[in-house]
Amino acid sequence: MATKFRIAVRKFDAFESAIDKIWEKYCQKTGCNLKLEAVSLDLHPLHDTILKAEGLKNGNWDVSLINTDWITEAYTSGSIEDLTPLIEKNPPEDFPNGWANSLLQKQIFEGKTVALPFHNGPECLIYRKDLFESAEEGIEYYRKHGKLLEIPKTWDDFIKVAEFFNRPEQNLYGTTFAAYPDGHNTVFDFCLQLWTRGGNLFDPNKNIKLNSEAAIEGMAFYRKALKNTNAIHPNSRDFDSVKSGMAFANGNLAMMVNWFGFASMCEFLEDSKVKGKVDISDVPAGPNGKGSSLNAYWMYVIGNGSKHKDLAYDFIKFAVNAENDKLLTLEGAIGCRKSTWHDTDVNKEVPYYHKLETLHQNTKSLPRKSNWSEVADVIDQLVLDVINTSEPIENILNQAQEKINRIENI
Repeated sequence: MATKFRIAVRKFDAFESAIDKIWEKYCQKTGCNLKLEAVSLDLHPLHDTILKAEGLKNGNWDVSLINTDWITEAYTSGSIEDLTPLIEKNPPEDFPNGWANSLLQKQIFEGKTVALPFHNGPECLIYRKDLFESAEEGIEYYRKHGKLLEIPKTWDDFIKVAEFFNRPEQNLYGTTFAAYPDGHNTVFDFCLQLWTRGGNLFDPNKNIKLNSEAAIEGMAFYRKALKNTNAIHPNSRDFDSVKSGMAFANGNLAMMVNWFGFASMCEFLEDSKVKGKVDISDVPAGPNGKGSSLNAYWMYVIGNGSKHKDLAYDFIKFAVNAENDKLLTLEGAIGCRKSTWHDTDVNKEVPYYHKLETLHQNTKSLPRKSNWSEVADVIDQLVLDVINTSEPIENILNQAQEKINRIENI
């Protein structure tokens, strides 16, 4: 019998520290004497070890964190355990009513629940409220533009405000886009630009469509924005969402569109230079759209090959209770329970935490497809072609559509 309990963890300090503390509490409560081996991995290595190398299926991992992008692949490949009978026999605390419906759907297949929510936080506009509320900044903005300095509601205003706050000599930049090519950040940006302009990722026949008018408009904006040295951080092309979040916490950005968790992190991070100076709002929109948000979240799954399945379920059930969801939040991640979102202690630390419930009411999600990682690679490359070449955007999107058609066998 293996003496270690192995968890594959997305590399992020708050995830790592929370899981260590929750495991310690679990062992104290249950007398479990297995040694925890929690291995922190970046996105691609995590996907490779749990799915490509079949680590969940062959027993190399007892439990893993997994995001909504990969959950269909994990289910269709037989890599993860069906939790339904375990939940029916011994449900997590206040299941399912303790969570927003938007955090319980992606992990249901053919009536089977295969994961429990771990960390969430839709994309939103994160901004420095001290800058926007400054009388001096407001007067100067009015002098320059003849209008009030307000939280931008449109992408055009977003860039205009970013240019206003861009002050390299003060190590302050207007904004950033997480343009690092990892199959995630650029894909999320593509979808946000599409959705906030009234576009859709599917055509009427439910086939993926990348070369729509809304996509052309969104990518034209994105190309121009990434080349705007008067508005964005010079390292934007090397930033993923985490590095963008760290730059914001370091006081180097006036605003950004990023995951809610990076706003919250500013209040918990010991070295944060913007604690108490942050607030959130809706994602800006195009002229024909509205500020739709993107909902993706992390979950606990149990490996189909685990030798400790009963213990694994007992642990993740314990890990998602109200007390530990709050612990996770106070470590700097984003708890998934409604009780956490409205908790007095949490909102004392992060005064905008309660806004999570509203954010979840206006979210869209990436499609559940077993080959999504292939589709994401195509979108990732098209965004890179948009920002790194001068080729007409319509051509880039048409070429990407041809690749998608081959993948989908249309």
